[in-house]
Amino acid sequence: MVAIKRVVDYAVKIRVKPDKTGVETTKVKMSMNPFCEIALEEALRMKEAGLASEVVAVSMGPPKCVDTLRTGLAMGADRGIHVDVLGALQPLSVAKLLKALVDSEKPGLLILGKQAIDDDCNQTGQLVAGLLSWPQGTLLPSTDLRLNQPRYATLPNILKAKSKVIKKCTPEELNVPIKSDLETVQVTEPPHRKAGVILSSVDELV
Repeated sequence: MVAIKRVVDYAVKIRVKPDKTGVETTKVKMSMNPFCEIALEEALRMKEAGLASEVVAVSMGPPKCVDTLRTGLAMGADRGIHVDVLGALQPLSVAKLLKALVDSEKPGLLILGKQAIDDDCNQTGQLVAGLLSWPQGTLLPSTDLRLNQPRYATLPNILKAKSKVIKKCTPEELNVPIKSDLETVQVTEPPHRKAGVILSSVDELV
């Protein structure tokens, strides 16, 4: 089982909303979190090597997350699970939902990218391992960037992905209450800084 997240594409210039409640996501290109792509690629390679019998992609969020799941299916995942949640999810809530899915799906291995590029929490993997009382490898290189090259989804595989199963469920059906102990007070852009000065020698520095 591999958890994948829909995020603002890494090449998009981030803009803060006028009301400063978050970053602008309307009419912005969204894509699969790069670290999640790495994790999915590793899972697919494990299946190709005969170390896994099935790859299940899981995503949580609004209905548009299905697009990200379809990308995962086009890459080679066998089926998908979408946990339909409209609001923002904190890492602990994601971990509890993943635990519930692991309890029901009984996967032999759960792989997550080390972090998401939108919130950079780097907490979910550790939290879900703790909830499951599973051993965890938080520094395994297989989920870091540049340590494998995720495959592209070819047109035939994109078409095949349309017929693959995506199971939909809700936190209520998984018996996981969603609540947040964190409140975002304000989101602001970093202050502008003066350009640095290029020195030609150490003498200029001292």
